[in-house]
Amino acid sequence: MEHRQLGRSGLRVSRLALGTMTWGLDTDAEQAADQLVTFHDAGGTLVDTADVYQDGHSEEILGDLLTTVLTRDDVVLATKAVARRHDGPFGGGASRAALLSALDDSLRRLRTDHIDLWQLHAWDPGVPLDETLAALDTAITSGKVRYAGVSNYAGWQLATAATHQKAHPTRTPLTSHQAEYSLVERGIEREALPAATHHGIGTLAWAPLGRGVLTGKYRNTTPAGSRGADPHLASYVDHHRTPRANRIVQAAATAAEGLGTTPLTVALAWVRDRPGITAAIIGTRTTTQLKAALTAEELTLPPAIQAALDDVSEPEQGYPERGPTRR
Repeated sequence: MEHRQLGRSGLRVSRLALGTMTWGLDTDAEQAADQLVTFHDAGGTLVDTADVYQDGHSEEILGDLLTTVLTRDDVVLATKAVARRHDGPFGGGASRAALLSALDDSLRRLRTDHIDLWQLHAWDPGVPLDETLAALDTAITSGKVRYAGVSNYAGWQLATAATHQKAHPTRTPLTSHQAEYSLVERGIEREALPAATHHGIGTLAWAPLGRGVLTGKYRNTTPAGSRGADPHLASYVDHHRTPRANRIVQAAATAAEGLGTTPLTVALAWVRDRPGITAAIIGTRTTTQLKAALTAEELTLPPAIQAALDDVSEPEQGYPERGPTRR
């Protein structure tokens, strides 16, 4: 699998990443082990989790697997903090106390003494930004974290945080920004992706398959056993079940037919090779689904097909992104 530099840092990661949001919910420990080995055998290194995935159980499963089926040095380990884990005073948020408490809890669950990439899961408007970013600096200087990033930040938030860190030479530069990005969700192209590119921050795309919609399996029905049929996850999938998305899925299916592949690999290859994207995060429930996604590594979209997909999925833009029409 091809590897890329994460932003302007020296950290190299696989251009497909393994997401673990389903671990401990739809994916048990045995299935997770099979996924992790399959991903590693394909040359993958970047494994992404979060402290709130199944109340920390996802981290626990991954930590166990890094002492049994693989070694700690086999992966680039990424996790997140900020989201609320419990009702205690330090159970969530981006305060210094909450973040450093969350970091220690993640290290314990992951059975490691350091996190390769620690990410702020969301912007917290209730905490001064300087306090939040200072906690990242503390995590880095303590040796518990190697690189720091953010997730789900708006463009202005990302640019503000990046500028703040750059203004202080002793502070930790932001390395990554994780955001939803796919053929059916290109919102970050308006501000967040340009901000990341300008500041040398690598973007990690979550839900690159449009929360499953771009696989094509929801075009005519809702398959039993799918996320769309799960009462807990149906709204997550339904967010992208729209007439516009249907047109995009059809275009991906047409492209896949011409290339002798699947809509899944077409959609994943499109995201993976977009400007500014370092890696696309694959969040599969089963090893069979993971193996299907990993075949995208063999596909490079022809320019004509790439342009056609760009066109059919182009998001509407207004001022100021598209520029003034008159002065």
